[in-house]
Amino acid sequence: MRWADYYTRKAKEENWLARSVYKLQEIDKRVNLIKKGDKVLDMGCYPGSWSQYCLKKVGKKGFVTGIDVKEPERLKAENFLFIKADIFKLDPVWLKEKIGIQDVLLSDMAPNTTGIDNVDVIRSLALANRAFEFVFYLLKKGGNFVCKVFEGEGFIDFRKKVSLYFDKTRLIKPKSTRKNSREIFIIGIGKK
Repeated sequence: MRWADYYTRKAKEENWLARSVYKLQEIDKRVNLIKKGDKVLDMGCYPGSWSQYCLKKVGKKGFVTGIDVKEPERLKAENFLFIKADIFKLDPVWLKEKIGIQDVLLSDMAPNTTGIDNVDVIRSLALANRAFEFVFYLLKKGGNFVCKVFEGEGFIDFRKKVSLYFDKTRLIKPKSTRKNSREIFIIGIGKK
């Protein structure tokens, strides 16, 4: 298996749906992102490990909503709602009416990569900017935002934009990120 690295094997052993769970786990440990009873929106939720992690963190009184074009078929819980949608076509007003204001917004969305760095960065920034739009409709005051983005042209401007709307921002490249990956996570803590 091409990607069968330490984190892939560990995820399988620990019954997580994907190795990407360790990225969110590290971010959460570093910034105290998700709390019991929280309502969390997971944008780009497939294959489901981030939602799976959130469900454990929020407990029975919390709620997790996942959005993706592909359903995480192995993830079932009473306090989990999956919405099959393209994020660019999803109306944030409709979503707010359906799920209400959220405590945490997460985006681990990534484009279908081409291998052409500047094209992949542009596509990643388009997803990041779209995820950020949902902050204004769905994230409560004091809420937290996590967004994956590829480093490259436009990244610094996106980071500045996020920092305008949060008390604190952090950049985290989790240890479980593959060495050759350009991805980094922007964390907005405490929406103003």
